Amino acid sequence: MPRAEDTQSNAPVKLYRNPKSGHCHRVELMLSLLSVPYECVDLDMSNGAHKAPDYTRISPLGQVPAIDDNGVTLSDSNAIITYLADRYDNLDDWFGSTPAERAEVQRWLSIAAGEVFRGPCSARLVTVFGAQLDHDAAKATAHNLFRVMDEHLLNREWLAAGRCTLADIAGYSYIAHAPEGGVPLSSYSNIRAWLERIEALPGFVGMARSPVPA
Repeated sequence: MPRAEDTQSNAPVKLYRNPKSGHCHRVELMLSLLSVPYECVDLDMSNGAHKAPDYTRISPLGQVPAIDDNGVTLSDSNAIITYLADRYDNLDDWFGSTPAERAEVQRWLSIAAGEVFRGPCSARLVTVFGAQLDHDAAKATAHNLFRVMDEHLLNREWLAAGRCTLADIAGYSYIAHAPEGGVPLSSYSNIRAWLERIEALPGFVGMARSPVPA
């Protein structure tokens, strides 16, 4: 739960986002799980709102998501969820309370920025946003990752510890929406059970679904 000193008399956190972005949903999910009041600011990215000077002062690379937490501005989804866990809860609970747990969480954050991005995220960028990427390569990367993840989750409920951590939050959005990129989850029963556990957490908020390719 949020610390009282961090929530009293504070304005809601502003979340600058594209509502179809899994990176942005990653942050919204964290805010909601922590019961932190927030306000979504949807950027008109098709008209370049993410490159406007007012926004690049918050996100210098012109990327979403970004937040403004009562004057503290930050971009990069993994950095933001780490900040939120530290500011509004107990970071050890979310990032690991032992060296081994912290290393394992960091490993999955790296996977979220690497294989998840190159796999299910990139496959979905092709089908949902029309990105000019190698769709077959992205789907192959996703399936390679999912085979490893499904085995990893065979006898465990969470990715990095005996509880939900930042590792699970960082991985959820694009994996849950992988079918929208043409990557079905039907063969990965342990991943599907893991997704259901996240969706059962108090405060869970989902991302709007896009059509699944035929």
